[in-house]
Amino acid sequence: MNEKIENARPAFYTVREAARILRVAPSTLYRVIREGDFPAVQLRTRYVVPAVALEQLLTEATETGGLVDPSRIAAERRAAREFEQKSGGAWR
Repeated sequence: MNEKIENARPAFYTVREAARILRVAPSTLYRVIREGDFPAVQLRTRYVVPAVALEQLLTEATETGGLVDPSRIAAERRAAREFEQKSGGAWR
């Protein structure tokens, strides 16, 4: 069982690991995360990037064959959250 855990894909990547996967500088990814335009989890002063977020970006880019803009996705999520807060909840 221990071997299974060690060989499993990570649930989260460090910013440096995610930046390497995306082939961007870690400072670029940190900046985009701090601006709220890239999905990440903040643990005190550190950020980690959900593996599923990277997988979704890669899948969307492959399936659409076009440009994937994480900032657009983040803006849509923020707008939906703001709408829910102002309207008192999600539409049902």
